[in-house]
Amino acid sequence: MAETVAVMPIDTVPTKKRSTRRALKEKTPSTNEVNILAGKVSPSPVPPPPANDPEKENHDSLSQPRTSPKKGKARASKKQTRQQQKQQPEQDSFEKDLLEMQEKLQKLRLEKEKTEELLKAKDEILKQKEEELETRGRQQEKLQTELKKLQKLKEFKPTVTFPVGQSLRDNEQDKKEKKKKACPERKRPSAPYILWCKDQWVEIKKENPEAEFKDISNILGAKWKNVTAEEKKPYEEKYQAEKEAYLQVIAKEKRETEAMKLLEEEHKQKTAMELLEQYLQFKQESEKENKKTKKEKDPLKPKHPMSAFFVFTNERRAALHAEKKSVSEIAKITGEEWKNMTEEQKGPYEEIAKKNKEKYMQEMEAYNQMKDEETASLRKEEEEQMKLQKQEALQLLKKKEKTENIIKKTKVDRQKKKQQKEEKKNSDPNKPKRPASSFILFSKDARKTLLEERQGINNSTLNALISVKWKELSEEEKKAWNDKAAEAMEAYKKELEEYNKSVASTLEKVDQHVQALN
Repeated sequence: MAETVAVMPIDTVPTKKRSTRRALKEKTPSTNEVNILAGKVSPSPVPPPPANDPEKENHDSLSQPRTSPKKGKARASKKQTRQQQKQQPEQDSFEKDLLEMQEKLQKLRLEKEKTEELLKAKDEILKQKEEELETRGRQQEKLQTELKKLQKLKEFKPTVTFPVGQSLRDNEQDKKEKKKKACPERKRPSAPYILWCKDQWVEIKKENPEAEFKDISNILGAKWKNVTAEEKKPYEEKYQAEKEAYLQVIAKEKRETEAMKLLEEEHKQKTAMELLEQYLQFKQESEKENKKTKKEKDPLKPKHPMSAFFVFTNERRAALHAEKKSVSEIAKITGEEWKNMTEEQKGPYEEIAKKNKEKYMQEMEAYNQMKDEETASLRKEEEEQMKLQKQEALQLLKKKEKTENIIKKTKVDRQKKKQQKEEKKNSDPNKPKRPASSFILFSKDARKTLLEERQGINNSTLNALISVKWKELSEEEKKAWNDKAAEAMEAYKKELEEYNKSVASTLEKVDQHVQALN
């Protein structure tokens, strides 16, 4: 704040020249003071500067007491110090305000950074949600395409003859249950004790009328213990006969079920291939034609007869068409006319409708009979097919059994060969060996000549050549080899007889020795 300094008057001396001192210049404030004065301190009313009036200055100087220049300077310095002391608290308050403002700015910056981080996180969440929505949209599109495909598949009607499946099995089960009730062989046979109890129950009940089921069963149990084997024999024979019949029936059924399973597997493979071919054809046709086809009606089924009202409308339609009436107008006119008609007027039309209905009922009876006959014939065909399929199944089962038997035989043969080898290892070295056949004798001779002629030949090719040569031999040439084999066989038999006699004698000696020890 700019303040004017008071004019210091100087005493005038009469001898000397009168001198006047001008007012002190205004102090130029610093930048901090200017800011303080501009921002915080309210501007105080500044007195107007004194006019440069010489008469007034002289008058003031005369009125003020005479002072020295040193005293004036001291006063001016005191005033300056006072002003500085006044300005110091203002500066302190300004600095405090600055610090507060800086702290607020820092807080605002931190809040800004936090808000920016939150906004970034929200943006990331929004992006993730958008991606999820896109993936969901793609999945929905895929599902819609799959639904369309499934809807097209509903239209697919295969003409494949499916294998005899669960429906026929259910029919068979029903038949089996009926057979169980009708055929006694299907029931599990009762034990001989139960058969005896059935015969004795009535007699014991007469003897003990007040006895309960438990008491009667105890009496029968005690009585059964005393029954002889001869008395039990007829019941046991009956049980055995029933058991054999029951086992035969069950074995036959098991065989049939196994055969049917085999047949079903074959049919499934065939039907799968046929279905695949038909489906591919349907797919090609559906791509060409997307229109749905209507259900085909039975052309042989008689049409439903018209009512009396429709007979009347058919009669009136020609006349109304001649008058150039539309379809809706014809329907309205005929409806109103039919309502206004009396029962006598409606009578002939109702009679026509009644006759048509009777005719329709007769035709329907004939149609239903025809359908029943068709269903009966279809059932017969199915039964015949079932029989044929059972035969096929049994043939398949026989083939399977043959293969299984062959596998079993091969396994048994291998085991026998192993046993023979082991027996040979553990056999008596003195036992005479079986002689070679005519072919083996020939092959030994032919092998030597072929190895000399063709050195480095394979064993397989050598065997093949020997077999070819044996086939090429005449009967006379083969006879020589057969004679050699027969001679060797006779010698083998004689040796074997002698060996068996020696073995028997040794066994007798061993037995005698054992008996002597006992």
